[in-house]
Amino acid sequence: MRLVYTEQALVSLEEALEFIGTKVSHEKLIEIRNRILDQADTLLMQPLKGQKEPFLVHLELGHRRLVEGHFKIIYKVVDEYIYITDIFDSRQDPDKMKG
Repeated sequence: MRLVYTEQALVSLEEALEFIGTKVSHEKLIEIRNRILDQADTLLMQPLKGQKEPFLVHLELGHRRLVEGHFKIIYKVVDEYIYITDIFDSRQDPDKMKG
């Protein structure tokens, strides 16, 4: 299995970190980022461990989610690839996720 971050996921992560960066120390910000990325890495051993993401079920693409703190790591498994498609701050309106 290979883990692939989409452009959208990387942009979402950067925006989320910029937003909370004004509220926490640089060290805490790095810790949060590392926890999110470490959680995503666990998918390499158990790609289907996340729950199905109910806000994206209408797309019928098999999106799942892992939760790390206030963040949802949205992903889908296609063949030998795990695509991280979004990193979503769950304190936002979930309708934003539907895109």
